[in-house]
Amino acid sequence: MARVKGALVLVVVIVCIAALAGCAPKFPICKTDDHCKNAENNQGKIVCINGQCQECGKDEDCGAGKVCKANRCEIKPECLADVDCKGGLVCRNQKCVPECTQNTDCGANMKCDNSRCIPAFECMTDTDCKEGNACSANKCVAKADLAPKVKECQVVSINFEFNKYEITTESKTILEKNADCMKQKGVKNLVIEGNCDERGTTEYNLNLGHNRAEAAKRFMQKIGVKDIKTISYGKEKPVCRESTEDCWLKNRRDDFVAK
Repeated sequence: MARVKGALVLVVVIVCIAALAGCAPKFPICKTDDHCKNAENNQGKIVCINGQCQECGKDEDCGAGKVCKANRCEIKPECLADVDCKGGLVCRNQKCVPECTQNTDCGANMKCDNSRCIPAFECMTDTDCKEGNACSANKCVAKADLAPKVKECQVVSINFEFNKYEITTESKTILEKNADCMKQKGVKNLVIEGNCDERGTTEYNLNLGHNRAEAAKRFMQKIGVKDIKTISYGKEKPVCRESTEDCWLKNRRDDFVAK
């Protein structure tokens, strides 16, 4: 009996010593780097990071030519941007390579020159083009096409709000352009025709059309247009016959007829 008790005491002592010394946790769990390095089949995981065995915690844990990324050792990229490359090379997929080897490697209107994509100019000066052509924006075009084209101006109508004849700010801008166009064309006489939408009596709309034409006449006289006559057609000359607001707006107008 005494021997049995002694053996039990010895076991307890051994267990206590082992507990004090600290048993190594089961891989890949760890408390120190040694737990990872000494573990069987450590799979190259040699450092303890947040209680887990990992390949690396910093670049120094990896071999030459490698870096630590997400606790794994990976081949160090040759470049991250074009500035990392030299000799006219560019960075593609973390490797320094020529930007191009042939024209098809470059985009539209570009060509490959000394491994770089540059604009493929058709011409630099007029002498690069054939007779009758000129160099414009690095392209050869007919000289006739380069001559400035004068856009023909048009005298256009103005519109009014429902039952009103006041000239709006937008209409004033149109009238000013009409006056400039008349001067450009050398127009001497002008007839302003007042029109209304279909709503209201014939007599009412003839009077409203007259007021609209006279309002435009007064404004144009102030900006220097002379020899203006007016006439009202009321609701008798619609340009649209639908009973909708869009259509009514088109009919509430002053037309300008140059003589």
